[in-house]
This record gives sequence, C-alpha cells and structure tokens, in this order.
Amino acid sequence: MYVSNVLKVLYSPRKTLKEVIQNPRYIGPLLIMLLLIAVNVASTYAVLSKEYYEQILPSGTKLDEWTENSTFWTSNANITESSDAINGSIYGNASIAFSIQNSPQVWMQLTGIGTVDCSVPNGFNLLSFRIKWTSPVTQPENVTIQIFSLNSSSDYFYSDLKDTFSNATYNIWNNVTIPLDSSAWSGSSRNADWGNVTGLQLQFTWAGNSNVTLLVDGMFFHGPFKSLLETGGTSYLLDYGVSGAFQFIITWILLTGLIYVLVRAFKGKVFWKPMLIAVGFILMTMFVGALINGIGYSTLPTIRFPFELIGGVQGEGTVALNAISSQTWLVTQIGTVAELLVWAWTAALASLVVRAVAEFSWAKSVAVAIIAYVITIFIAGIIA
Repeated sequence: MYVSNVLKVLYSPRKTLKEVIQNPRYIGPLLIMLLLIAVNVASTYAVLSKEYYEQILPSGTKLDEWTENSTFWTSNANITESSDAINGSIYGNASIAFSIQNSPQVWMQLTGIGTVDCSVPNGFNLLSFRIKWTSPVTQPENVTIQIFSLNSSSDYFYSDLKDTFSNATYNIWNNVTIPLDSSAWSGSSRNADWGNVTGLQLQFTWAGNSNVTLLVDGMFFHGPFKSLLETGGTSYLLDYGVSGAFQFIITWILLTGLIYVLVRAFKGKVFWKPMLIAVGFILMTMFVGALINGIGYSTLPTIRFPFELIGGVQGEGTVALNAISSQTWLVTQIGTVAELLVWAWTAALASLVVRAVAEFSWAKSVAVAIIAYVITIFIAGIIA
C-alpha cells in the first residue's frame, strides 16, 4: 500500500494524504528518500559522464608552484621571485624574474618536476607559460626551447620558437602555448622519450648586449581531457547520493516544523507524527524534479572545459564559456522551469496537508503552506 501511495500522491493527493494521515508510517517517506538518492546518483553520473576537464600539471594544492618558487630554476642570470604576476585563479601571486647585465642572452632551466608523460595521445601534449620582458624594449632575435628526457644532458627535444614570439610584445604578459610530441621538435638521441619528461630550458637571444630582465609565470603542462568519473571515481556519486538524503531530511524536518508552529500559532490542533509522514509523502516532488534534470543532462553532448576556463584569467575563457553555455542552454532552462514547478507543486500539496491535518479553511491552509515552504527553501538553501 505504501509503495502505491508513494506514486499516488502525485496524481491523487487528497485521497492518498487522507489514507497516510489515518495510518501514518515512516516507510513511505523513507522509500521516497531512497528514490531521491537513486535519482541523484543517476543524475550525477549523467552530468559527470558528459563533462570533461582539461588536466593540468602541477595540479591540486601545487598549482603554479613552478613559477612561485625560484628553487626550481637555474640560469645564467640572477633569479628572484617577483610580485609582478598573472591575475588568475590558478596563478598564485608571484612570478620568477631573471636579470642579467650587459649580455645578449638569458637562459633559464626548470628541474625537479618529477617525471611527466607528454606522449600522444594520453599524455600532457601542451605546454603553456607567460613571458614578460621589461628590458630591453626590442623583441628577442631568437627563442629556443629544450625539453629534457631521462638524462637531461644528452637526451632532449629541441624546437625553435622564433615564429611563436614574432608577435610578442614588450612589457606585457605574453601567453605562449606550445604543442608537444609533434613534428616541430627534433630529438638529440634515440633515448629521448616524450613519456619521461624531466625538465625544460628556455633561451632568449637579442641582437646585441643588453641589460635583460625577463619574467616567467604560469607554467603548466596540459592537454588531456578527463571526466570527473575518471579522476574521482565513485566518490562523487556517493557524495551526491548523501547530499540527496541530506537535502530530503532537512526539507522534511524544516517544512514539518514550520507548518506545525504556524498551525499552532493560528490556534489549530495538530499531531506531529501524521503531519510529519504526510509532509514526507509530498516531497515526492523532489524526486520528480531531480528526475527531469537527470533526463535533461543525459541528452547533452560531451562538454569540454578547457585550460582557459580553469585558469580564471578574465576574458581568456569567454569563447569557451559561450560555447558551453550554448550547449547547455536548453537543459538549464528546462531545469529552472522544473524547479519552479516543483516549488509550486510542493506548496500546493503542503496546503492539502495543512487542510487535512488542521482542518483549516482553504485560504488559511494555502497561507500557512506558502509561508512555511518559502522559509524552508530559504533556510535549506543557506544550509546547502
């Protein structure tokens, strides 16, 4: 009977709530909570299986550590940590400055990064960094890069970046992204291996002797896209399952408690358990809302969140963000409409509960239900 009532409350609420109030048992709300947990897990799987995020290295708590800490670097120049840095969510608050007097060349070498897989197709196949030179005012005549592999003194890959820097500008942060493991690179030996990258060296050369000051920031390997299911496993599914249960319990207790207080404030007679069970039944609407969202997300194509969005530099991710917004616009709108309908539906069912339990007039029942539910949404939103 209670399994049947869980469904009947959606299309025959008055009769169902009457039966529930006459014979209140917790099994009905508990079944609804289990359904909500199940649909939350399924919806989360649908979302996470569609969303792919570009992976970066360094990652986690070590974001941008290579250009925050000067001990990673060696150079023919003086090395300092500068507060002149990129403003972005993953870029920290420092850059590495290299300064040398009366020289045509400055080189800087990054080591101590461990072993990085930069092989195609699954490795980090892009290298990004920011370069700014504040002296001299002219462009470097030539720029080269070496990617070290295994024995860095003899096994490395080499590429000329002169064309890459042909449009670089003096005294601003220039964003450089270089494809790895491609035909643009030459290997020093057969032992050079893109699957075992251990460091790199950049070299900038000017036409004549100069006082050179050059800053490096935001150096990352990136390129492969992975879903959160791949990187986080089932932990995300479990988290959202628990979140669904928590959301149900908070809404259930808050709405019941507020209706109880308001009914008593209006001098009505009410019994806690019948009302608690009845309110638990009407929260079947939460399951319907979650189901609509899950079905909507399951229809989406694969959505890729690129490095520019992760970086958080203002303006850089606009194109990618617009593309993602256009892909998800319809599902987002459906979700918003479904949420509003669920709110209205739940408030209407709550008014039936108030009328059935407290025997108030329709006007008073609707007023109590709306006030209680609006406050519930507000408080639950804060708690969530």
